[in-house]
Amino acid sequence: MKVLYLNFMKPAEAYILRQNEPYRSILLHLQLLIEHTLPESHLEYKWKLPCYYIEKRPICYLNHSKDYVDVGFWHSAHLTKYTEHMVSENRKVVKSMRYRTLEAIDDDLFIKILKEVEKYKNKSFLK
Repeated sequence: MKVLYLNFMKPAEAYILRQNEPYRSILLHLQLLIEHTLPESHLEYKWKLPCYYIEKRPICYLNHSKDYVDVGFWHSAHLTKYTEHMVSENRKVVKSMRYRTLEAIDDDLFIKILKEVEKYKNKSFLK
């Protein structure tokens, strides 16, 4: 029944609901924070991942990888605040937040990062 129901959902939502716990709960919580903080954003499915956009500009993506959830921010080259909490791992453009448990999410910090990223939504990914 679950598989049949997921086939009728939008791909980004199905991606999130297909994940095993605790990753599903982490993704759902992050989805709630993003949509609450950036109500003008919308969820798309690009590059086989859930991606949030504001208008036609990508803001962040959600990815369950290995043993964590990765929230990648394309405009991170412009960020000067909160970068000590982010991971780049040899990526030139994207920096991300990584979560292994639901309890590891600092809602206030994540919201501050989202608001900071929103300031650069109309900028190029690169400086």
